[in-house]
Amino acid sequence: MGKKRTSIDLGAMQGEDAMSGGGRDEAIYGNLYAAIVENHLEPGTKLPEDTLAEAFGVSRTSIRKVLQRLSYERLVDIRLNRGATVAQPTVKEARDIFAARRIVECGVLAQVVAKATPAGLDVLRTIIRREHEAEARGDRRESIYLSGEFHVVLARLSENETIVEFLAGLVSRSSLVIATYGAPMAGSCRHSEHEAVLDLIAAGDVEGARAWMERHLKDIERTVVLVEEEPAEPDLRKILDEVARRHRGGG
Repeated sequence: MGKKRTSIDLGAMQGEDAMSGGGRDEAIYGNLYAAIVENHLEPGTKLPEDTLAEAFGVSRTSIRKVLQRLSYERLVDIRLNRGATVAQPTVKEARDIFAARRIVECGVLAQVVAKATPAGLDVLRTIIRREHEAEARGDRRESIYLSGEFHVVLARLSENETIVEFLAGLVSRSSLVIATYGAPMAGSCRHSEHEAVLDLIAAGDVEGARAWMERHLKDIERTVVLVEEEPAEPDLRKILDEVARRHRGGG
């Protein structure tokens, strides 16, 4: 989309405690994952192994393992002889991600309603409050992050960790979609909308909550995926007629 690519500056993200001991690879993974999902590194940003190895003080072999893990999670693209870059979802991938989210998030709501507790709903209200604060100060990055966090924590009320793990991956990839295609503040949910679903859950209204989630996710998709990936097929007859007309005029 012609955005300026972010350079790699990970100095502020690698604390000494996180980077010491046997969990170094895990810490590197966590830092790069956060940098990508929170849009510190925009889609298309190059991730040279030598630069990352120097930044983290490890071997290129360690960096390569982390990049392969992120590639498996579809957050990084690795191409032969071209190295690694932050993934740039295609329009089809973007639509597939939102379709999958609708299936998962609408489907889990019966379990959410059945198992939701006042304490669990209070945790979600705290996230809503933080969303409101981020929105008020125009912090797009934080707003998008908290929006995704709300959806994952909401699913966690179901106590189905398999679904939560799968959804967390979809939400992470959604952040790349929003960063690739979204206008300023696009893709972040309005906190007032999130308050509405909590009211439905507290009231035990499964069908109302499902209808809300379906509509909500479609609304987000419409604000983000606004373009078609492939250009329209050229009108060959029109093009050739125009070329012939010009040639006749020039002759």
